[in-house]
Amino acid sequence: MKTIIKNIKGLVGIRKMEQQWVSGKGMDQLETLENAYLAIEGENIVDFGKMEDLAIVDWRDLNVIDAEGRFVLPTYVDSHTHIVWAGSRVGEFVDRIHGLSYEEIAARGGGILNSAQKLRETSEEELYQSAKKRIEEVMHLGTGAIEIKSGYGLSVEGELKMLRVIKRLRETMPLTIKSTFLGAHAFPAEYKNNRKGYIRLIIDEMLPRIADLGLAEYIDAFCETGYFSVEETVEIMEAGEKYGLVPKIHVNQFNAIGGVEAAVQHKALSVDHLEEMNEDDFNALTSGTTMPVVLPSCSFFLSIPYAPARKMIDSGLPVAIATDFNPGSTPSGNMQFAVATACIKMRLTPEESINASTLNGAYAIGIAETHGSITIGKKASFFITNKIDSYAFMPYSFGTDNIDTVFIKGKAVRFSSLLD
Repeated sequence: MKTIIKNIKGLVGIRKMEQQWVSGKGMDQLETLENAYLAIEGENIVDFGKMEDLAIVDWRDLNVIDAEGRFVLPTYVDSHTHIVWAGSRVGEFVDRIHGLSYEEIAARGGGILNSAQKLRETSEEELYQSAKKRIEEVMHLGTGAIEIKSGYGLSVEGELKMLRVIKRLRETMPLTIKSTFLGAHAFPAEYKNNRKGYIRLIIDEMLPRIADLGLAEYIDAFCETGYFSVEETVEIMEAGEKYGLVPKIHVNQFNAIGGVEAAVQHKALSVDHLEEMNEDDFNALTSGTTMPVVLPSCSFFLSIPYAPARKMIDSGLPVAIATDFNPGSTPSGNMQFAVATACIKMRLTPEESINASTLNGAYAIGIAETHGSITIGKKASFFITNKIDSYAFMPYSFGTDNIDTVFIKGKAVRFSSLLD
């Protein structure tokens, strides 16, 4: 059955199919159609236009939703998460309040190694059920596609366990999920003095099994002082590329050590974090098609600098926004908050933030042909707001959930007053 959403106050984020991302001044351009309708059939958008051009002879076979006073936007695409984990790290949250830094907590055996230990003690079923609840939560908050990384296993069986959970989530949840292998998230305790040994484990044992089972599309590494060096990251990227895994790399969270340039040279789909940037990093990003991904919720939670997204855009670069949803540095997958924080703390306009969290986010996980905009032929993944004055009201009222109804691939996943 075809569904018509009529009397839309503003249909936001209209794009041509061939437009894969926006950059520089183009990020501030957000085509919006006032007094509009949107038609969907099956999983896809099949039509949209002005209400005055909507000509329907027989309404009896239509599902009609009246969106008077409301805006319709494409669902968010969260291109960087670690949503499969065990337990929590609330103790570390308290430690930071008492003055310990992220690096100090990690040096004491906290951080990623803390999550790795908890994951090893948790069953695959428990991991699946907890991740499923988190995904249901973020869908209700407007996320229609998401990337999920491994990286808390730090062993052959641990990484495979995480990736199997991600695969099961892909098969059972309505939103689009992309899977990233992040075995190079940290060095496990047993390899603390044998870095080469752990890298060989990733390359010689983890990667072949992951490839044989088809468990990942992307490969990642935490390229950072105290974690994986640029040279080690390059070795891991090149090994992943041999198995068809495209790089998506953690870089510049605390230090700029050359990871951005290395990732761009290896045609990484994205480089993520970027809280610390130098001119070499900016120059590298202008020379390729790698998407810079910023994580404002992480900066908020850890009280670290925000990525210079304003400077990136003013330099002509594209930017994507993601949450970094994980138990240690961003225990929230709320893209509404990430978008608002980008406006408030990074000085992005509402238009730039919406583009960064939809179309550019879709590019950052390789799904811009099907997600990220209101485009005929793309997936019918969108949300309908409450009655608000403008779409800028979404980041303005940063503590309020202003979404009424969420559709993912043509089906309502958040039922509301419009569907009563």
